[in-house]
Amino acid sequence: MTAIETQVQYNSSYLMISSEDYMVPEEDWDRDLLLDPAWEKQQRKTFTAWCNSHLRKAGTQIENIEEDFRNGLKLMLLLEVISGERLPKPDKGKMRFHKIANVNKALDFISSKGVKLVSIGAEEIVDGNVKMTLGMIWTIILRFAIQDISIEETSAKEGLLLWCQRKTAPYRNVNVQNFHISWKDGLALCALIHRHRPDLIDYSKLRKDDPVGNLNTAFEVAEKFLDIPKMLDAEDIVNTPKPDEKAIMTYVSCFYHAFAGAEQAETAANRICKVLAVNQENERLMEEYEKLASELLEWIRRTIPWLENRVAEQTMQAMQQKLEDFRDYRRVHKPPKVQEKCQLEINFNTLQTKLRLSNRPAFMPSEGKMVSDIANAWKGLEQVEKGYEEWLLTEIRRLERLDHLAEKFKQKCSLHEAWTTGKQELLSLKDYESASLIEIRALMRKHEAFESDLAAHQDRVEQIAAIAQELNELDYHDAATINARCQGICDQWDNLGTLTQKRRDSLERVEKLCETIDQLYLEFAKRAAPFNNWMDGAMEDLKDMFIVHSIEEIQSLKAVFSQTPPLHLLADKERVAIMGIQNEILKIAQTYGIKVLGENPYTVITPQDIINKWEAVKQLGPMRDQILQEEVARQQANERLRRQFAAQANIIGPWIQTKMEEISHVSIDIAGSLEEQMNNLKQYEQNIINYKSNIDKLEGDHQLSQEGLIFDNKHTNYTMEHVRVGWEQLLTTIARTINEVENQILTRDAKGISQEQLNEFRASFNHFDRWCIISDLSDLQKRNGMMDPDDFRACLISMGYDLGEVEFARIMTLVDPNNTGVVTFQAFIDFMTRETAETDTAEQVMASFKILASDKTYITVEELKRELPPEQAEYCISRMTRYVGSDAPPGALDYTSFSSALYGESDL
Repeated sequence: MTAIETQVQYNSSYLMISSEDYMVPEEDWDRDLLLDPAWEKQQRKTFTAWCNSHLRKAGTQIENIEEDFRNGLKLMLLLEVISGERLPKPDKGKMRFHKIANVNKALDFISSKGVKLVSIGAEEIVDGNVKMTLGMIWTIILRFAIQDISIEETSAKEGLLLWCQRKTAPYRNVNVQNFHISWKDGLALCALIHRHRPDLIDYSKLRKDDPVGNLNTAFEVAEKFLDIPKMLDAEDIVNTPKPDEKAIMTYVSCFYHAFAGAEQAETAANRICKVLAVNQENERLMEEYEKLASELLEWIRRTIPWLENRVAEQTMQAMQQKLEDFRDYRRVHKPPKVQEKCQLEINFNTLQTKLRLSNRPAFMPSEGKMVSDIANAWKGLEQVEKGYEEWLLTEIRRLERLDHLAEKFKQKCSLHEAWTTGKQELLSLKDYESASLIEIRALMRKHEAFESDLAAHQDRVEQIAAIAQELNELDYHDAATINARCQGICDQWDNLGTLTQKRRDSLERVEKLCETIDQLYLEFAKRAAPFNNWMDGAMEDLKDMFIVHSIEEIQSLKAVFSQTPPLHLLADKERVAIMGIQNEILKIAQTYGIKVLGENPYTVITPQDIINKWEAVKQLGPMRDQILQEEVARQQANERLRRQFAAQANIIGPWIQTKMEEISHVSIDIAGSLEEQMNNLKQYEQNIINYKSNIDKLEGDHQLSQEGLIFDNKHTNYTMEHVRVGWEQLLTTIARTINEVENQILTRDAKGISQEQLNEFRASFNHFDRWCIISDLSDLQKRNGMMDPDDFRACLISMGYDLGEVEFARIMTLVDPNNTGVVTFQAFIDFMTRETAETDTAEQVMASFKILASDKTYITVEELKRELPPEQAEYCISRMTRYVGSDAPPGALDYTSFSSALYGESDL
């Protein structure tokens, strides 16, 4: 190692000490230019006692430090005792050159330990130079008693001082700042003893104004119970303005070494506490994952039967309530569960990262609670959910069609029943038995007109039967009433047919008695009947109900009805012709003086009936136009809703796509630190949260569209379902991306890699990362975020790895333990940092427990409670198994198997 020279000057001689980490400040050595007699006395006593504390292990000691080392024999013996090494065999003679040879052997040994001695020879020691002898002993003390003391990478002196400050910090009236004045009142020495052996000193009874008593107490207790000889005199320390620093350091270092075992136990206990704390936190996260997973799976289990219930309601109102309940589920109940699912995945990833970083086995959830299990359950939920919504809309359309058909059925039935009222009584009359020939003929013609009218109504009866059949096929809830009414109309129609035939037969039997017939009445009746029927049909058509779903359909319907006016013109000609017949009858009767009956004997249709019904037909036309216009307005309003929804959806959809792409770039681009990426992602997340109001507004427009029974929209390719899925994916993606960066930060800090190293890893990974197509919302390209084995091999080769098949197979088991066929970025980072990472291992924890157990292969409950904090001690006691062995007392615990279990190892 590189030598840092520390110079000590005694009169005109210099002692150079070589040490890399331990150097007394220059100002302290300057004061040694003229060694204070009090300091010399303290050093002589302290160094002598320190030497004797080691020499007595060899069965000897010294009385006078500058005399007893002159022949070099005890000096060589001292070095052998404190170093544990053998020095060259000493010379046996008593001549001066023998003594010089032995001292040189000692000085050579000191030099071999990295201490450089300059301008000093064995002659000074042999001649009994006290200052040189003290300087040499101080050099030995520095090298063999103080050099190895280092706290938090400090130098020996600073390390010893820091150790004293930490141990005495809780004690009143103690403030250790140096190795001279801070120790004059004796409280610091008493505090050191009490901190490690509170049974030896009652610190509460010590007084600051009794320094001699305090020092003597510390000296006596240290000598009697700690095997530390008395190296100082209390009076010399108290009466000296500034006690000798070297003497104090030498004495205090003895305390450090005396308590080294306790320090080692404390370090071991701290390591164990740290490991146990990690395990306790991991267990808490595991329990939290299990709880969240159970609750989410239970919610899915309860929800799926509700969505699978496809029992249709009988009324439109009830089905619309089901649709509203489903909307509440989508808007209110499901979104929190989406967040819970995302948070569960994030917690799982974070837990696995912590387990990897702490060298623990991966977390395996209970059966059925893996992330993949939850994803599959969620996928099943969404499939059932989609089917349920489609079923709801289909049922609503069916009920809408049913209500329309049922209303149309009732309308046609009412018209038909109104027409048939009294027809059976009319057909059952026997009026022809006493009628005149003219009246008979009139009755015959009247009956013929009725038959014509009856035939014209055949189409309506068939329409009624067809509508009833369609209602039955569509499973109309009140089909029984429909069938009963239809059956009644059909039975009545059959009966009318029978009665009509019977009356015709009767009239034909007496027709031969009738010779005269009024052709004009007959012509009027024949033309009036179909015209009247046409007017009935026209009124029925004008009153007919219709259903449309778009502006195009209503425009087409208007176009159909726009053909009506030409038909009205033709009908008006027919009406004029029919009324002309009546006028001709009156004209002939007036001209030829013929007695005209008050009413047409061949028909019940009077000219006034035709006039009234014609006026009714003319009024129904504008009414139908008004209804059509109202429907046009409704469809126009629906079209506005479609355009309003499309305008927002066409903005929101691409916005979601853009954000997905931007998030992908932020997580892949190397520019900036991970913290900057995190800030960017947090900003994106806030922007996304702020955008939620636009989604809610689109939901409102979507609800208005569904309430208006609008189920299609040609102005946009984005449905509300597309937007919902995209929104949920965006929220999940930003949360997962943030979690990935958090895990990268956690990995970087835990593994001790720099930002530049991490950027280099990311650049290498991105170079071999493949592109894929996003087809969910648009044809965007993004990186997979993973590499296949061939790309991974190429990446490693580009970074300087020389890979054979066996070595590459071993690496793949590390980065892809589940044999998925891909390598994620997190697995890549773990691999790149695994070799140099400093992590706790089962062997390290086991070694720590061995220290607490005083090198025994078992540990007792009392030892655990004494060395560990209560919480960690109880944690170990509750989980350690009983030690099996005859050399252990009852209740001894097996810390070896416990250490292995912490890291998931069954056999070290």
